[in-house]
Amino acid sequence: VPFTDLLDAAKSVVKALFLREKYMGLSLQSFCKTTARYLQELSEKPLETCGYEEAPEAPVAADAPVHPPFAEQHPYETWDPQTMPADLGFGLKMVGPSTELELPYPDLQEFIADMNFLMALIINGPIKSFCYRRLQYLSSKFQMHVLLNEMKELAAQKKVPHRDFYNIRKVDTHIHASSCMNQKHLLRFIKRAMKKHLDEIVHVEKGKEQTLKEVFETMNLTAYDLSVDTLDVHADRNTFHRFDKFNAKYNPIGESILREIFIKTDNRIAGKYFAHIIKEVMSDLEESKYQNAELRLSIYGRSRDEWDKLARWAVNHRVHSNNVRWLVQVPRLFDVYRTKRQLANFQEMLENIFLPLYEATVHPAQHPELHLFLEHVDGFDSVDDESKPEHHIFNLDSPLPGNWVEEDNPPYSYYLYYMYANMTVLNHLRRKRGFHTFVLRPHCGEAGPIHHLVSGFMVSENISH
Repeated sequence: VPFTDLLDAAKSVVKALFLREKYMGLSLQSFCKTTARYLQELSEKPLETCGYEEAPEAPVAADAPVHPPFAEQHPYETWDPQTMPADLGFGLKMVGPSTELELPYPDLQEFIADMNFLMALIINGPIKSFCYRRLQYLSSKFQMHVLLNEMKELAAQKKVPHRDFYNIRKVDTHIHASSCMNQKHLLRFIKRAMKKHLDEIVHVEKGKEQTLKEVFETMNLTAYDLSVDTLDVHADRNTFHRFDKFNAKYNPIGESILREIFIKTDNRIAGKYFAHIIKEVMSDLEESKYQNAELRLSIYGRSRDEWDKLARWAVNHRVHSNNVRWLVQVPRLFDVYRTKRQLANFQEMLENIFLPLYEATVHPAQHPELHLFLEHVDGFDSVDDESKPEHHIFNLDSPLPGNWVEEDNPPYSYYLYYMYANMTVLNHLRRKRGFHTFVLRPHCGEAGPIHHLVSGFMVSENISH
């Protein structure tokens, strides 16, 4: 390989890393410290992009008794809007870049130029060869390390007192709240509800209220008929690369009405059953002590009060655990809502998702439940079937959100850019107030075109998927 080719390839790869570091710094997300240190050495001037301060790491012995801080009192037990941080006195309006507060945001033109640079990069022959060889080299180097040091590592592992696989802390960073329980657990819960709450009104069908008993009667089912097999909520190998089959698995016994009653936060019983079953999962996690999970809850962007409803569900039912944090997923379903005339344009969807968060940040006492709920939300996730064909390519000619009125869905990168842009401004506002900031962690690269991965590489802290 000519030396100049290697040099150009290496320079381009480094430039790609600089780009990623720029977007992470701008939005106050974290970036790998080791990479940052090497990039610092490569760049002539110190990088201004480090927007997040790193806390010095506490020295930890091989088995230091480090325990995470546990809240003694339940955070939702007593909450008084009077004690919440004061109002900033700002009005809110979704506009372009002009803002009264100097809050940084990503420039659209620059973003598209950076994206085009990366798209050109990944189809460049010499760079492909360079990256392939480097991955081969790193893989062989690791094999070599294993051959040389396997026994030493095993001995070192055995020396550590008390710790083994079962009592090291583990975090599952990709669980949807509506499927966090196993099928046996869900089955037991439904049977219990059928015994104890038969006469509770749980559903409204065409203006007529139905009790749990009536719902099951219309389906011709008794508690005796139910089994794990009839429930059919286990994602088996048939769901691989089949988003339609995977989605259908969320409906117990194939009935969407049961999904609404048992695993939704917003229904006739205000999500009571769902809260109950999630609290059972939480107590299992607390019992096993070392297992933590990040559960995903959905915000659809169809109406402005979704956030308040979700927060009210969590606070009223006291759905909280020290072992659980929330990630909020936004399904990319604009086309569906647009066809049903629920939204006028894409801007409206963005406003429904982000304006309530700005309001709760500017004036927490007006949205007390949301303010409390956000304390336990880590960030945002973007979900949908990635293999759906995209008719549009995101570039400078793409309509702005206010002008996106067509019934086609915007492309993946369009969704990601606008979620990232709004989150960036929100993070800076929250940092100013001393609140914690959010990260973007979308589903990405599962199927579909390569530019999903390119936009994910640019703007998301990681893709726990």
